[in-house]
Amino acid sequence: MENCDQESERRQVDASGLKLFLSRIYEYMALAVFISATSAYLTMTFFARSFTSFIAAHQWEVWLLILLPIVYGVTFAFLTEAYSGHNVASAFVASATVFVIMAIIGTVTKKDLSRIGSYASAALIGLIVAMVINLFLHNPIIDYIFSTISVIIFTILTAWDAQRMKNIYLRYGDDISTNGLAVLGALQLYLDFILIQMK
Repeated sequence: MENCDQESERRQVDASGLKLFLSRIYEYMALAVFISATSAYLTMTFFARSFTSFIAAHQWEVWLLILLPIVYGVTFAFLTEAYSGHNVASAFVASATVFVIMAIIGTVTKKDLSRIGSYASAALIGLIVAMVINLFLHNPIIDYIFSTISVIIFTILTAWDAQRMKNIYLRYGDDISTNGLAVLGALQLYLDFILIQMK
């Protein structure tokens, strides 16, 4: 009887710890999205003239900005200049909706997503190779197909990463720094979200 009480109490502690851990992940992620959105807004409003001058003077360095995750906000400034505010807002809402749904599914499902996540990771490598090849072919139809495939891949990876973070906490939460793990999880999910949105 005493063992049952201890087991029940441990489950409650694990459940509350898991809830706190997941909340921390999504708080960090929301902060990263807010910083990206703010930097995109500032780049296209207050620093628009400097930004345009920088692009004109440093065309090759601009590609480095696109490749660095820490400046995704500046990268979004390119997109907001190319598309209307309505299109950008619609893309953001659609991406956020897909992300939230898949993160919830990944967190609450009892089904093990590791196999489908491994397949999605392998497909991502193949997609990157094919996209590099298409840089030389310049085929817009293939670009469109690759964009659709990449959204599917990152949607799957979002659910898998959400489940993976939950499982890592349940397995190692007592042995490692959960704050550091929350930052790592937030970064991974942030990248999933950004890559869904950019496609």
